[in-house]
Amino acid sequence: MKSEILEHHQKNTSEVSKKFLIVGLGNIGAEYVNTRHNIGFKILDHLAKKESLSFETAKLGSVAEYKVKGRTLVLLKPNTYMNLSGKAVQYWMEKEKITKENVLVITDDLNLPFGTIRIKPKGSDGGHNGLKNIQLVLNSADYPRFRFGISDDFKKGRQVDYVLGEWDEEEKVKLIERMDMAVQAINSFALAGLGNTMSEYNGK
Repeated sequence: MKSEILEHHQKNTSEVSKKFLIVGLGNIGAEYVNTRHNIGFKILDHLAKKESLSFETAKLGSVAEYKVKGRTLVLLKPNTYMNLSGKAVQYWMEKEKITKENVLVITDDLNLPFGTIRIKPKGSDGGHNGLKNIQLVLNSADYPRFRFGISDDFKKGRQVDYVLGEWDEEEKVKLIERMDMAVQAINSFALAGLGNTMSEYNGK
């Protein structure tokens, strides 16, 4: 009997570990769609387009799901606005029984050159309101995050305008290739694990 319970537990643990929550951070509303701050949404939209997925409006966000080689990826775009992202992340983690290790949060990063990818197992919020709220709600900074560089090419005092501004024409041309790379990194996270993905994609 004990061995059956253990086997059942191991099976459940195995099934749970094959499910991942991929969170793209952004702000809802047409005025934010093409802004640098919404790269998390944009990357998930790009992935959905490549996989012919449709996002459905659900509790606290828009959600899509797809399977790749036995792994299930739940894609989440919170509809809570950036500075309340934690509520949506916590809800979907609990609903889908996904552990922190299998969550990947995608954000913009001013400190990285345009299009650069940096994935880490944990870290500070770096002043990012979305990460700040997720850390507050989860009471932990120990969850993987995927930072996408938007560079810091703005004049003093113009940071907010820059972050909430739209990509320039040169960036728009390069963005597709960079988002293709981002999608590859997301799939790698689910299939090859965090360490291998960091080795393969960080700095690219």
